[in-house]
Amino acid sequence: MLPCQRALFDMPRDVCFFNAASWSPIPRAVQEAGRAAVARKGQPWTLPGDFATGQHERARKAAAALIGADPSDVALIPSVGYGVSTAGKVLTVERGSRVIVLENDHTSPVLEWVGRAEAGGFTVETVKQPTDGDWTSAVLEAIGRKGAAPLALASISSVHWSDGGALDVTRIGAALKQQGAAFLIDATHDVGVRRIDVKVLDPDFLIFPTYKWVLGPYGRAFMYVAKRRQAGVPLEQTSAARKAVSSEDTVYFRDVSYRDDARRYDMGERDHFISMEMAAIGMEMMAGWGNDAIVERLSMLTGKLAEGLGNLDVRLPETNLRAPHILSVAFPKGMAPDLPKKLAAENVYAAPRLGRLRISPHVYNDEEDVERFVDVFRRVAG
Repeated sequence: MLPCQRALFDMPRDVCFFNAASWSPIPRAVQEAGRAAVARKGQPWTLPGDFATGQHERARKAAAALIGADPSDVALIPSVGYGVSTAGKVLTVERGSRVIVLENDHTSPVLEWVGRAEAGGFTVETVKQPTDGDWTSAVLEAIGRKGAAPLALASISSVHWSDGGALDVTRIGAALKQQGAAFLIDATHDVGVRRIDVKVLDPDFLIFPTYKWVLGPYGRAFMYVAKRRQAGVPLEQTSAARKAVSSEDTVYFRDVSYRDDARRYDMGERDHFISMEMAAIGMEMMAGWGNDAIVERLSMLTGKLAEGLGNLDVRLPETNLRAPHILSVAFPKGMAPDLPKKLAAENVYAAPRLGRLRISPHVYNDEEDVERFVDVFRRVAG
């Protein structure tokens, strides 16, 4: 099992932070990289000519390693929403077809299709939150529903952000292929923790940011694009997306045809001196620890949390239906609206999400945090 990594973070012992699913603290090494990068931007004349390209490719390689991708199949983007909008421009959703989304999913994989549906002549079908917590079965039922309109796309999260429900994207992907439908995965709450291999899973798009589970900054995200989707028109028109448009060349617009890989979908202004290296370091740390070791540790922590809370007047999801790193606590009589504030007053942090309390540990948490959380929860929750 991966040992607790608290020493790598600027986290006082009296802070019990169980809110990685909102935003994770960044390790000291990532902080130092950010400070050094600010200094570099203060003296840009010290940067070698290939500095930006080296940063781009380091981050691209680090992101690819977390999902089993080739770096050339990964685009540098600023957010999940940007990636979904790119997919919306690349994919053709036929009139009269349907797009599947999850109830109360993040806005990014949902609103793009809601906004396009009327003009595009297709419908957005929302898979209702299952009462038994089994998101996979609910999605599979929607995919195979008899008499439904043809299915064009499922645009869903692989782990539901509010209740921690873990979807079996392998089974869902296989069912979509039988229907000839595309698959877009928002893997915000998955990459870096559960094992993902896009070469086996074969989605059309898989997107994730760095500011939650992979210990990076805001404003950096990555999009895997299947090779069959790499001939589309990018969201932005940039020189980097073209084969030979360079201010350092004697002919500026030497070749304006698009690049042949996912780099054509890179965002504009991708030369983020400060945050690109920060993102790379966080992802490299996660890859170095490995999925199995991380899952083992976080499963242990959420398991102990569930054990400590199990005899209280709360409802907890079945272990086999939730992600190993998120425990969502439901309250049969409703959650007291001031519960999160009462916890925070004791330096204990978890997030209110749609009437539940979402507890999300990371590698900096340990058994002492669990004991502290359960003790404080018992006192302030009544």
